[in-house]
Amino acid sequence: MLRIAVLLLLAAATTAHAEIVRKELKRADVAGTDMEAIEVYLEVPPGESLPRHTHHGEEIVYVIQGATLLLPDGSQRELPTGAGVINQRGVPHAGFKIGGDKTLKLINVFVVDKGKPLTEVVQ
Repeated sequence: MLRIAVLLLLAAATTAHAEIVRKELKRADVAGTDMEAIEVYLEVPPGESLPRHTHHGEEIVYVIQGATLLLPDGSQRELPTGAGVINQRGVPHAGFKIGGDKTLKLINVFVVDKGKPLTEVVQ
């Protein structure tokens, strides 16, 4: 009986799936505008996807830990540690899955319209 319990625990541990972590660090109004700045920490583990999406403003990204991106066309691209990215208002981006064995870790700073959703998923 103990052997069965141990096997069940081992099976549960090996099938445990890491999840995407999003943590808002700071939010503040942008003086003299109807916009706000939002700082977010993001972790995307291997096997997880970021859907193709847009923002109601600009997104500035700093890559804390790079990872392999599996693109929709079947190709792979490395997003290296230390890279910086700026995604412009309304321009679709992401739409990839994390491959390999490294979790993608990012700091994102959004300067976006107040009162609108931070992210809009697109096809």
